[in-house]
This record gives sequence, structure tokens and C-alpha cells, in this order.
Amino acid sequence: MSSQAEDPDVWTDEDGQDVVRLRRWKGEWAEDDPHANFKSDVVGYGLLEPLDTLHGMSRNLDVPVGALVRYVLARWASGGSGGLLEVGPVMVPRLWEPIAAAEETDSDEERLRAYHQLRQMIAWLKVPLDEPSVYPPQKD
Repeated sequence: MSSQAEDPDVWTDEDGQDVVRLRRWKGEWAEDDPHANFKSDVVGYGLLEPLDTLHGMSRNLDVPVGALVRYVLARWASGGSGGLLEVGPVMVPRLWEPIAAAEETDSDEERLRAYHQLRQMIAWLKVPLDEPSVYPPQKD
């Protein structure tokens, strides 16, 4: 079995398929690490045993565990792209503008103003979700 990109947790089997070792991680990081929340999640979710759920799904759905693992990983890994498609490439920069402006001033007052602006923008986006009757029914 050969190593994939020098990562001891990933290798290629004799059929050319990637194999990944699932392992728990108890890393350490600095208090100001910008990825501290994510790393904390990695530690916390690492306490769970995901294969218990996937084995049950495999039995109930008649789908191989490996296919389910590939699906879960691909779906999670592409979630950011999916989110961008949902919100739209025009709306993301519009939502970012008040944040960028507030951060540029480095002022808590401007950050609060940005929060209120974002809240209003998102409230506007939620209207059809909260009140579907705002749009007339479409004709066939």
C-alpha cells in the first residue's frame, strides 16, 4: 500500500482505491488560533463513533458503508460551495460589505451597525420563507 501525499492516514489499496484511517485527535492550539472553534469541534466530534450510525444505515438502505462514507464526506466538503450557490454570487458580496466596512473602522459601534444592517438584509431574504403567500401562485 502506498502513501497518499505523505499522509500516514491515507493510502491507496491494491485496487487503486483510497483508504482512510479514522482516528481521534486531541490537538493543542494557541488561544488566538483563528481555527480554534473548528479544532475544538474535531476533538468533540471525535468522541463519537460514526461507523455505528453508518453500519445501521448500510443495513437499512442496502448501501455499502464505504459508499455512505464517501457520500457524507463529499457532501460535507462541498457544503461551502452549495451554500454559495444557495445564497448566490451577487448576494454574498452584498452581505459582506457592511462587515468589511465595520472592520475597516475597527469600531464596536460600526460592528453593531453592521449587525443591524445584516439583520435587516436577512429578514428581507426570509420573507418568502416565513410568508409564502407574499408571492402569487405560479400558473402551469
